[in-house]
Order: sequence, then C-alpha cells, then structure tokens
Amino acid sequence: MRDHGGDTDAAVARYGAGDWLDLSTGINARPYPMPELSSRALTALPTRAEIDALKTIAQQAYGASVRPVPLAGAQAAIQLVPRLARPGEARILGPTYNEHAGALSAAGWRVSEVRETGALEGADLAVVVNPNNPDGRRHDPARLRALSRRVRLLIVDESFADPEPEVSLAGTLGAAEDRIVVLRSFGKFYGLAGLRLGFAITGAALAVRLRSLAGPWAVSGPAIAAGCAALGDAAWQAETRARLRADAARLDAMVASAGWSLVGGTPLFRTYEVPDAAAAQDALARHLIWTRIFPYAPRWIRLGLPGDEAGWSRLQAAL
Repeated sequence: MRDHGGDTDAAVARYGAGDWLDLSTGINARPYPMPELSSRALTALPTRAEIDALKTIAQQAYGASVRPVPLAGAQAAIQLVPRLARPGEARILGPTYNEHAGALSAAGWRVSEVRETGALEGADLAVVVNPNNPDGRRHDPARLRALSRRVRLLIVDESFADPEPEVSLAGTLGAAEDRIVVLRSFGKFYGLAGLRLGFAITGAALAVRLRSLAGPWAVSGPAIAAGCAALGDAAWQAETRARLRADAARLDAMVASAGWSLVGGTPLFRTYEVPDAAAAQDALARHLIWTRIFPYAPRWIRLGLPGDEAGWSRLQAAL
C-alpha cells in the first residue's frame, strides 16, 4: 500500500474535525517567507530565462558542477525515473519511501527490496534514499560513488539532505555522469511543499532525457520565484539548519520521558520505537495530534517537529 504522511483527511474521518497538529510529515513547520509574487508569475508561462535562473541558483545551492533539472517536486522525478532505461531488475534499499517501488512496478520493472547496500550490486537500477526515510540511515557519498560502478543506474534520493549537506552526492556529479541521478526536494526543508518544486541532478545526457520527459513547463511561475529567493538565501539556510538540529534534540528529550527510544531520523523528523505504534498514534490523535506509523514496523512511530511553542506545549501535554 502506497501510504503517506500528511493524510489528515484520514485523521478527521476517524477522530473528527478540529485544530489538528500535523506531525505526520517531515516538512519544516516554519517555512521560508514567500517573496511577493508579481502578476507575471501567476499569469504568464515561465520563460526559458526564468527557468535558467532557477537552475543556476539551484546549482550553486547544491554545490553541483552541472545545472539541476527543475521538476514539480521530487515526486515528479520519481515518476520519471522508470522511463530513463528499459525495464529490468530494480532493487531498493529498504525499508524506505514506498513511492520508488510503486513507480517502478507500475512501469514494468521487476522490483525487490533489499536490506544491505551490497545486495544492490548487479541491479539494472538501484535506489538509495540518503538520509533514509523513516529510519534516518546515512550513506557515505564515496561508498555510493563506488556502488554506482556496480549497477547500471543508481538513483540517490536526497529529499531530506538539506539540513546535512555533508551527506550529499550532488556536488560530485559532472557533465559526463551517466550512472547516477540525485533527487532533491525543495518543499521539505523550505517548508513550501504545496509549491511542488524539486530537482534531478545528473550528467548532460540523462538531464536532456529528463527534460524531454518532463515537458516544457515542468515548474510553475510561483515555484520559480520562491525557489530563486530561498535557494539563494544562505543566511536563512544556516539559521534553519541550526534550529532544526536543536529542535530534533528537544523532541528526543521530550519523548524519552514517555519511554520511547530513538530508532533514527533527520533534523526534519524523528522515528521512535514504542511498545505499540498504533496505540501510541491513537492516543496522540485523541489530542488532535497526527503522526505516522508503518505497516512493516508495528513498533515504529515517526514525528515531525512542531513549528511553534504552542505546538510543543500541546505535544508535551499529550505525551
């Protein structure tokens, strides 16, 4: 089942409407302040110059030597990846975000989930999420580079890498790269998931293929405007990284008092082991706090970070 966080409609259907605190995603709850949009951003088709400006700023932000391909979120890239090669054997390092398996299976790939990176070797297409969702497992970029030489195509999903740039492979990719595609999310770290903006970073030939598959207007005018502002704001990025690290530690300490133990996570979300995840989710939901549990791990519960002191107080009281 391709279940996801952010499904507050399911919470409302089960527990009723109200002032829900949604902690079921890893989206930054204190978003980048949207720039004032020009009327053109809403009324005109994006120009090549505007899209090129976004590519340039994204290239600088991600430390890449090639210009990223802008797309309508990392999810759009996940939907296009299966079409980059003829369907064959795909292996995914799991457990992880289930849309990778769903998109590949729908496109005719033979998909299997493996638990160790060594088991990815020999695949026609391999997927690694780094840092991983939901357990936060991290992979050294040099080891991923070595792995890419043992598979036909390596997809590295870095949707949660913005708070920890040191784990990113994006800066190592050159124009001749034909075995690695790095996916980046904009909405999670910058807290603007509704804009639907993300990037694929790869070599020139695969970038041309992705742009062709995505079509001429893969991103919207408002997404371009927000992306150019936020990706170029180094001061906000540094401040937000520091705050998220502190808030993640705060959350770890808070839930420890309830007897929960840390499985792992990132500065954007934390996953904990509890005696019964469904019961813990239910208990918090009765306080109108929505969280994320996983069908394959009945003792895991994942929480995003509250965005303000009111949210922190509500969570503390519920715990």
